[in-house]
Formats: sequence, structure tokens, C-alpha cells
Amino acid sequence: MNVGVLVYCQAREYLACATWLDPQRVRVLDPEADVDGLAAALTAIAEVCRGGAAAGPAGRLSPGQRFRWLTAPRSTVLQPGPVHMGVCREPGETLRRLTAATR
Repeated sequence: MNVGVLVYCQAREYLACATWLDPQRVRVLDPEADVDGLAAALTAIAEVCRGGAAAGPAGRLSPGQRFRWLTAPRSTVLQPGPVHMGVCREPGETLRRLTAATR
């Protein structure tokens, strides 16, 4: 079940994400799921995307390093999907379009 989209643009040093979590859908798949834990993990992903001290050590990395850190598989619960490359003029608009298409 998709719960978010990351967009990274090296040329603009842009890294942002949109996340969403439907607790009812999660509980249909797993009635015992830790929805609060999933929500906290998604919040942490958004913090790392923004960068800065609130994101901890990962927040001090460059946008490209943060993107690679976020897309590296590390969890059996929240897993990044495959990275797809593309070209866009406005990464923020691309994020909005991808978000609308995936919900």
C-alpha cells in the first residue's frame, strides 16, 4: 500500500515528500498494525526531507545524500519502492501531480 512520494531534483537541490496514511486501510490488511508507529515513521521521513537539526544526523546531509538515505531499504514495515528517474521543469508541481495520481 502506497503511503507517500519523494521527489528529488539534483539541479535545484530540491527534496520533498508527500505522505498519507489511511488507518482503516492499514487495519484491513493487519488489524494489529501499529498505526501510530507508521505515522511516526512517516513524520520522520518528512523531517529528513526538510533537513535541519530536527531531522537528527540525517538532516545535516545534502539533499542528494538524504534522498539516497531515504530510499535505501531498511525496514520490513515501511519499504521504499523502486526509484524512477525523469525530467521535470518544476519539482514541486511534479510532487503535487504524483501525489494526486497515487492516492
